[in-house]
Order: sequence, then structure tokens, then C-alpha cells
Amino acid sequence: MAYVISGDCIDVLDRSCVEVCPVDCIYEGSRKAYIHPDECVDCGACEPVCPVTAIAYRDDVPAGQAEFVEDNARFFLEPLPGRDQPLGHPGGSNDLGPTGIDTDLVSHRPARPGTT
Repeated sequence: MAYVISGDCIDVLDRSCVEVCPVDCIYEGSRKAYIHPDECVDCGACEPVCPVTAIAYRDDVPAGQAEFVEDNARFFLEPLPGRDQPLGHPGGSNDLGPTGIDTDLVSHRPARPGTT
């Protein structure tokens, strides 16, 4: 796993990262985006365009955001709420489109003020 999107993305979901990703590995949940750990090629194009600095290399994720390292992978490896199967390797976010679903960690976070 290379890059991770932390909790600072929750309820922001700017999509700038999705637009610059050359391998289409950033997937959209309902409240947050997720980087597929096996599809990411470590190019780092997404990191500087994030307006809330929510993207960091796995080893550089701030301690207060460390839970999002595993949660980012969980989005693809475990069934999401309302689904029987995990997303697995969808082969690109453009083909899949927004999932409208987040992991439990993200779903259970309080809404960012001014976003509800």
C-alpha cells in the first residue's frame, strides 16, 4: 500500500485527486475517497492537489490518522454495508463510479459542521 486518504477527506470529497490519478485507483465512497492499495503505483500525483492535505504516503500518515491506513484497505477487502462481497479489484474507479457507501469507521464519524 502506498498512499492513503485520511479522515480529513470526510465530508469534503473534493475529487481533485481522482482527476489527476494516472491509474484510476481512487474510489469514491459516500463521504470519503479511498485509494486501492494494489492499484496505486506510488506516483504521488494525488498528494499535492488535495485541498485538505488528507493524502499521505502510508508511512507518513499522522499518528492521529493512523486508523485510516487499515481502513483504506478495508474498503476493498471486506464487504461494505449492504453488500455481500468485497469490492476486491474493480479495475478502475471510472468504470465502477461512486459506490455511495463507506466503511464503518467513516460512516460512524459525526458530520463535519456545515455539511448536513
